[in-house]
Amino acid sequence: MSFQDVFKSAFLDQVNAYSLLDMGTALALAFCLGLLIFLVYKKTCSSVMYSASFGVTLVALTMITTLVILAVTSNVVLSLGMVGALSIVRFRTAIKEPLEIALLFWAIAAGIVLAAGMIPLAVFGSIFIAAVILIFANRRDMGGPYIVVLRCDGHTAEEKAMEELLKHTKKCTVKSKTVQKDAVEMNLEVRLRDSNTDFVNGLASIEGVRSAVLVSYNGDYMN
Repeated sequence: MSFQDVFKSAFLDQVNAYSLLDMGTALALAFCLGLLIFLVYKKTCSSVMYSASFGVTLVALTMITTLVILAVTSNVVLSLGMVGALSIVRFRTAIKEPLEIALLFWAIAAGIVLAAGMIPLAVFGSIFIAAVILIFANRRDMGGPYIVVLRCDGHTAEEKAMEELLKHTKKCTVKSKTVQKDAVEMNLEVRLRDSNTDFVNGLASIEGVRSAVLVSYNGDYMN
């Protein structure tokens, strides 16, 4: 019995399951689609800190998924073993933005569809998804919410600041209020009438107002 006879049923029979051209084409297209997902992430990133490693992860995830699905589709037994192996994998990295979850699923789905041989669906579907995300993620809403942080010396300064604030906003809601001796700190959610933010200078110039801060509000409120 030769070395080839020993491993024939377990390994060597699967060597020619895919040609080098098929594998190279699939991985090249996976890289291109992963690069497209990476560029979409770079254009739509709204986090405080842009993560280059997450962008590289999107490219690698698309290629890895393609590689795994190519192996799975060539062997039913291997597919069952792969399901068992992946079921014990746990990911502990926290996802900070909801859009990042969509990008991860997009990378996985693109790899699966591409490895399944549905190249037009993978390519045109990814282009369409990229266009939709770019249109909606980069959309600027002038009526978007902001947070105004006011620090005042007392109740009188607080009333004057609120009167001035109501003149320049369509909506003003108190999110929190901290009162100390001779000091008041308020966090207010506001919606501006226009893109002009000069009213913050007017708030800071009011007698008794120590500081006025305007912060873009993305929907996550932190105490």
